Amino acid sequence: MQKKALVTGASKGIGRALCELLLANGFEVHGTSRDGRMKGLTNSQMFMYALDLSKVDIIEAFHKQLQTKGLPFDLVINNAGIGPDLNTFEPKADTLRSTLAVNVEGTILHTELVLPMIRKGGMLLNISSKMGSIASCVGTDSIAYRISKSALNMYGKILTNRHKEDIRIATIHPGWVRTEITADNIHARLSPEESASRIWSFMQQDFQSGTYWDAERGEGLPW
Repeated sequence: MQKKALVTGASKGIGRALCELLLANGFEVHGTSRDGRMKGLTNSQMFMYALDLSKVDIIEAFHKQLQTKGLPFDLVINNAGIGPDLNTFEPKADTLRSTLAVNVEGTILHTELVLPMIRKGGMLLNISSKMGSIASCVGTDSIAYRISKSALNMYGKILTNRHKEDIRIATIHPGWVRTEITADNIHARLSPEESASRIWSFMQQDFQSGTYWDAERGEGLPW
C-alpha cells in the first residue's frame, strides 16, 4: 500500500524539499501553502491545499476537505512557521501576536484535527528549532520566535504522552538552513535539500518517541 504524507508549509524551503524527497521515495504527498500553490513542481502524486494557520475558519475548512477524501496518513510533518521578529531584541505586539497565532495556536488546532487521520504506527514530526531549547538558551533576541518554539516543544511532549501506544512523535531542529525566513539565512550552512535529507535519515531510525533532535548535527537536544 502506498504511504501518504501531509506536509504544511510545502511550497518552498524545507517543506518543499521534504515533499520532493518523499515523492522520490514513493509517497503520495499532500501539501499546504497559504494560497494552495506550489510553483514548478508537477507530479501526479502531489496534492496541494490552501491553509492559513492564522485563521481558525480556514483550518477547519481544510480539515473538512481531508475528511471527505477519507485520507489516512502514515506521516504528518508540521513544517509551516513564521519568524517576523528574528534577529530583533524588543518584543512588539504585532509580531508577538502573529508568531504565536501561526507557530503555536494554529499549529496546535491543525494538529488536533489531523491526529485521528494518522494510522496506528504512523509518525508526527514537528519542525521546531534549537532556539526553543530553554536549557541551552544564551541569547536575548527573537523573543516571540523562541517562545513559540518552546511552546511547540512542550506540545510535542504532551502528544508523546497522549499517543505513546499508537504514534511516534519527534521534535526536529532542521539546522541553519538557507530559507527566506530572514535575510541573514542566505549565509546558512545547509540548503533545504541537505536539511530534508538529514530529517529523512532520522525518520529511518528506530528513534524513541518524544525525541528532540538536531538534524544538522545528528544528535539529541536538551529541552
